[in-house]
Amino acid sequence: MVKGDVQHKRSLSRLESFRHAWRGLRVLMGQPNAKIHVMVAFGVVALGVALDVAAWEWCVLSLAMALVLGAEALNTGIELAVDLAQPEWHEWARNAKDVSAAGVLICTLGAVSAGCWVFVPRLWDLL
Repeated sequence: MVKGDVQHKRSLSRLESFRHAWRGLRVLMGQPNAKIHVMVAFGVVALGVALDVAAWEWCVLSLAMALVLGAEALNTGIELAVDLAQPEWHEWARNAKDVSAAGVLICTLGAVSAGCWVFVPRLWDLL
């Protein structure tokens, strides 16, 4: 194989990795909790637009939303892998799934905290 062929194969594999990631995103969006997180994210964006948040606040909100969705993706991947490896009930399988769900909860609580820091003062001023 010549050097050009190796580079071409690497480019194809990068393209394939993006295709796999997009497929994974479709799998994720089939999960009920991911749909809830996306709906909440749309609500956050709508509230941010309505309250005219600053650019740095958009950064905070964007990172918080991405963190929650990323955690949900990892949680879903762990749950699918655990179900494949251990289809019948096992305490360790349950623990792995519960810990990954706790990761989503921690990220969600952090995102709620960030949202409160951004939105509560503005909402308070409206009252």
